[in-house]
Amino acid sequence: MCKKKKKFYITTAIAYASGKPHIGNTYEIILADAIARFKRCQGYEVYFMTGSDEHGQKVEAKAVEAGKTPKEYVDEAVGNIKTIWDLMDTSYDKFMRTTDSDHELQVQKIFKKLYEQGDIYKSKYEGMYCTACENYFTNSQLADGKCPDCGAEVHKAEEEAYFFKLSKYQDRLLELLKDPHKKFLQPEARTNEMIAFIERGLEDLSISRSSFDWGIPVPIDDKHVIYVWLDALTNYITALGFPDDRGLYDKFWPADYHLVGKEIVRFHTIIWPAILMSLGLPLPEHVLGHGWLLIDGGKMSKSKGNVVDPVQLIERYGVDALKYFL
Repeated sequence: MCKKKKKFYITTAIAYASGKPHIGNTYEIILADAIARFKRCQGYEVYFMTGSDEHGQKVEAKAVEAGKTPKEYVDEAVGNIKTIWDLMDTSYDKFMRTTDSDHELQVQKIFKKLYEQGDIYKSKYEGMYCTACENYFTNSQLADGKCPDCGAEVHKAEEEAYFFKLSKYQDRLLELLKDPHKKFLQPEARTNEMIAFIERGLEDLSISRSSFDWGIPVPIDDKHVIYVWLDALTNYITALGFPDDRGLYDKFWPADYHLVGKEIVRFHTIIWPAILMSLGLPLPEHVLGHGWLLIDGGKMSKSKGNVVDPVQLIERYGVDALKYFL
């Protein structure tokens, strides 16, 4: 009998469909591709997943600015992402879009399950809001009065929303991150940051919005759309068919590695595991929170306009040279 191959499931963060990817975004897909190719060489059956995060207020606003519908805008942005991923000869098995109809349907089913078991409830949110990150923060979470994630100015805002009971999973999350054998989050410095964040106290998480329309409708309330936490993070299992089609899910989940930039480690090591705990599903084996490619001592950012175009580097040096550099 043939020996059954061991599985290996690796993912990148899904790229935000707000413009053309820069060299910093490209770094992550190349890192994942190198690992995926190496595991295939070792004889593993690899599933390598990437994709695009396409909903939200920021996308809606950029589409209006460009004189397009949100769908037209993201279709163009996703075309740019896939062009560069393919130019870099990355060997992904699945490119998942959050506007895919099957993803939208599965997200609604996940929302409904969490609501029916009592882990989602409706309330009102009052807090400091960062428009750039589309996220609320308490005063204690701010860094020098500004957004702790991007450093932008915040303003006081109030909105009716559905909330996920994140605080309910605080102790289990601490146990996960403190387990010296599992090494759930790497490198260790990021683990210490997340432990410190949780120990300050977790608040329940706003997971819907009613102030814009570009999103997956909440299945029990058509005045709300499902916000990024449930929409984007669940892509790692909806891409495998969960909950309707369990073939790929049963074969490849849990993920062996989620590769993410250090700025979204908190979402992947606090919010995402809590959602999985609530669903009663296995947790990913590891999250790797990699650093940034810097320019002039700071992070490259499409919003700052200080980005390096990978296509120009490919034209000058070739794909292999750029891959080796990254």
